[in-house]
Amino acid sequence: MPTSTLIPADLLKKSDRILFIAHLALGDFTYLQNFFKAFAEQNPQLRVDLWIDEVRRTADAAQWPHLKKYALYDWTEACPFFAKVYRNTYSPELYRASIAEARRENYPIVVSLATLRPHLYAGLAREISPEGLVIGMDKKVKFFQPHHLLAYRKLDAAMPPLRDAGPEHHISDVYAHWFKQLSGLEVTPQARFPFVAIPQQWRAWAEEKLAAWQFSPRTGKLVFINPYAKTRKRCWPLEHVAALVQAMQAQPGWQDACFIVNAVPQELANARDVIGRYRLQRTELFSAEENFFQLPAVLERCDLIISVETAVMHLANAVHVPVIALMRQKNPEWVPVDRANSTVITAPNRRDWVKAVTVEQVMEAIR
Repeated sequence: MPTSTLIPADLLKKSDRILFIAHLALGDFTYLQNFFKAFAEQNPQLRVDLWIDEVRRTADAAQWPHLKKYALYDWTEACPFFAKVYRNTYSPELYRASIAEARRENYPIVVSLATLRPHLYAGLAREISPEGLVIGMDKKVKFFQPHHLLAYRKLDAAMPPLRDAGPEHHISDVYAHWFKQLSGLEVTPQARFPFVAIPQQWRAWAEEKLAAWQFSPRTGKLVFINPYAKTRKRCWPLEHVAALVQAMQAQPGWQDACFIVNAVPQELANARDVIGRYRLQRTELFSAEENFFQLPAVLERCDLIISVETAVMHLANAVHVPVIALMRQKNPEWVPVDRANSTVITAPNRRDWVKAVTVEQVMEAIR
């Protein structure tokens, strides 16, 4: 007897469109995209749309240019398995306009994959689809949160985020659990491997960039170092980066190496100042300021990637370049999935930030 799914099979078969709601970071999408792709292939009659909710939504107009250029939009809009991406949710006015636009689509099915403040997204999903099937995440309601319970009652079906899955589970196992509950979708571990389809124009751009830096052609290896993450707890000091470059260039096999140091756009000026003090040889700063695909286009040209726990270390697996990942002990489910080509260095204590990882630890991994 077939297992029941949260989306009834008959409704899924006769529906012509579905909307997924999610608050996404690049790292999330690196793995979730496999499930969206497989879901679209499983249901070719469906138009699959995606709502990317900006959790940093603000009325401060000074923040809008940065939020509008979020790199994830470049990636999702290039994915052939999405028909429409709602990306203008970064200001209150645009958020309301996007809700009105989505309501006009009359989605028969809306699924929220939001794990942060899921009660709010239960309300959003129901507002977008007053008459449709609405599914979302739920969490245990505490005694002082009766409004959360009321919000969850707007859902036709709920699924809790996977918990207590054991020490060896990976974030892709969590996503697999979600989609199996939704539609019975089965995605094998091999099919969960991250991928990125880089447009040729950005491959050509990367080649020109490396030539301008005099990194192509070259005799030594090319190393990409990313010390930045969204939170300070996951960042690695620029001083460590400079010391690592100096240490590697003093080692046999790395004397002729060239180095690319990644910086997020808002930190580029500070990184230029700090790194500049060390007068490092064959070292350039990089930031994907124009388009997301600049990043993987450069990454795939490298021989080694060293990154803190953020999207870069997952993209390293996607472009099949060996990676050394610097991580905290928390959230081990986010380790790179390609264990054969990934070396994970964790901070010594559970409360330690990534900055507790030493240059010598990285050098040991390289040696």
